[in-house]
Amino acid sequence: MEEKRKVLIITYYWPPSGGAGVQRWLKFAKYLPELGIEPIILTVDSNYASYLQIDQSLGKDINPNLKVFKTKSFEPLNILSGLFGKKNVPYGGFANVNKKSFLQTILRFIRGNFFIPDARVGWNKYAYRKAKEIISEYKIDTVITTSPPHSTQLIGLKLKKKLNITWIADFRDPWTDIYYYKDLLHTNLVKRIDKRKERKVLKRADKVIVVGNSLKVKLENKVDQEKFVVISNGFDEEDFKNQNLAKPERFTVTYTGTLSDQYNITAFVTACKKIKSTGKDFIIRFIGNVSPFQLQHFEEAGLTDNLDIINYLPHQESIEYLHKSSVLLLAIPEFHGNDEIITGKLFEYLGSTVPIIGLGPKNGDAAKIIDECESGELFDYSETEKVYEYLIKLVEDFNNIKNNEQKYLKYSRKKLTKSLNELIRNL
Repeated sequence: MEEKRKVLIITYYWPPSGGAGVQRWLKFAKYLPELGIEPIILTVDSNYASYLQIDQSLGKDINPNLKVFKTKSFEPLNILSGLFGKKNVPYGGFANVNKKSFLQTILRFIRGNFFIPDARVGWNKYAYRKAKEIISEYKIDTVITTSPPHSTQLIGLKLKKKLNITWIADFRDPWTDIYYYKDLLHTNLVKRIDKRKERKVLKRADKVIVVGNSLKVKLENKVDQEKFVVISNGFDEEDFKNQNLAKPERFTVTYTGTLSDQYNITAFVTACKKIKSTGKDFIIRFIGNVSPFQLQHFEEAGLTDNLDIINYLPHQESIEYLHKSSVLLLAIPEFHGNDEIITGKLFEYLGSTVPIIGLGPKNGDAAKIIDECESGELFDYSETEKVYEYLIKLVEDFNNIKNNEQKYLKYSRKKLTKSLNELIRNL
């Protein structure tokens, strides 16, 4: 029997960490062995990590035969949490940030200017040392680094320079173009340093994987090289098996994930206010972190009684709530260049086959995917009346909402892993 080709995957986020960032490479590692490639994982020891969420349920996807190596790390976010309380330490998306707070402003400035490119860079020296050992012991010639945190890409950069391995850099999100970049309060000097690091990574990597076409174009323009490949996020069909498909008794809108200040959902809130004035009954359920600003928005619209907020759920339980929904709310942050954003939740929404109502750029990547899969509708931020018309039709006949056809299956994790397999073997 032919020995499987070994590939080292370096990822900060790994179970027991929760969140969408974990699942991409967890699922690739799950299905690569079926295609003749043995993934070996290098990650941070959870005792040292500064995870935002814990989800023990994701461990079910780790094959007992998968080799997973863990190292210690130096985590300044843990120190800051101990000194000032976890609620005051800003994290990705800044849904927990009160921008009027002097303390949180200082902490954002510290995070943005003293830890470049991010506050997980303290893991790099431990990960680099262990990566060299693994590469030598298992005779590995291909390394994949995935980010964020983008400091992980600097491990790949150093391995490429010192060992001349084949290196694939995977970008789940933009680096210096991320929508909350300005909230890190970088000085001009730090911005230049950060952009220089980003450019070095893009130039030296043998291949760069991105999750969508718009991000591909943006990164290509930074280095003018043809090395970028789109392999999107997706959903695992196994996660959606044996689900109770009973429809909810009340019309239920569900949103999963973080809802920070940058998400403009005014059209949705206004439409819901108008629907409530007609006497219709409905629930707006949030599973994840909702910023105080957004909660105030619903309160001012008189919708507090319609809210059901669940701070966090394990992945499998959140999928169950998708099935218990009438429609799923998708929101894209409002800023210049947001057409590249394809949130990980979009693909789980597709996998649930529940209709989607989205707010964001109508010519963006997310809108194209929803349209391609005939899975709902994405509206511009200003299209309040159209949002209302779409919702009221669903509310008035929600017991007869039909699931979409199977056009979404191209985004299954198994099919996407086949694309990754071809990329690895062709290098």
